[in-house]
Amino acid sequence: MSEGAVSESPADVRQSLSLAGQAALVTGASRGIGLAIARALTQAGAAVVMAARKAPGLEAAAAELAAAGGRVLAVAANVSRDQDRRRLVERALAWASRLDILVNNAGANPSYGPLAEVQEAAWDKVFAVNLKASLFLSQLAYRAWMAQHGGAILNVSSLAAYVPTARINAYSVTKAALNHLTACLASEWGPQGVRVNAIAPGLVQTSFSQALWESPEGRRRIQSNPLPRVGRPQDLAGAALLLLSPAGSFITGQCLIVDGGEIIKECGQRGAA
Repeated sequence: MSEGAVSESPADVRQSLSLAGQAALVTGASRGIGLAIARALTQAGAAVVMAARKAPGLEAAAAELAAAGGRVLAVAANVSRDQDRRRLVERALAWASRLDILVNNAGANPSYGPLAEVQEAAWDKVFAVNLKASLFLSQLAYRAWMAQHGGAILNVSSLAAYVPTARINAYSVTKAALNHLTACLASEWGPQGVRVNAIAPGLVQTSFSQALWESPEGRRRIQSNPLPRVGRPQDLAGAALLLLSPAGSFITGQCLIVDGGEIIKECGQRGAA
């Protein structure tokens, strides 16, 4: 079992967020939430393998973290491909000699519109990236290191898993399934010292969700939330660090919603109806 990701929290709370001596793999790490999480992990002392499809943006992001003192390795990969997933885990182990942490952040949403209009190719793609890749990359990390040494896995879900949204319901379905996958893996792998959790962002200021938070509808959603502002990638980083560090050593199978309170507003509206 690894000494940090799954051990008991240190008596000194100041040490409970430390990831010193650990190694992490973060997908979708070239920008947005993935980059913010990778940055937080390096600041906590972890060596981080950063993965994304496009090499130029990934290398620039890795250079930024390295310049700030982080120990990072950039590996361009498409997580929807089996050979790329295997190569990622192999490179991580060759570079760091361990793999304590996995963050499944890479996501896709190739279909905007109602489910009545979704094309089969788009449906297959969104499931391949958002769900299938998360399972099989987790499986590889588990077999290669975590089953023997323990570890922590974080899946990046979405508020859309809980609140249907007509334009992105294909995406919503994958994130709801990802939440249940999180619970299933936590149940199966807990005895081996592997914790599996998820975070569910609301509207966050990233290029991935720009069409949503810049729209008039999105702005109305934001202004009616208990915390009436758009989320920032760094808002997710702290939640991720909690769930991946010894501070979260007794948390598994959970999805932490980070949405400025939007979900409680939705529940209130449904209750009133």
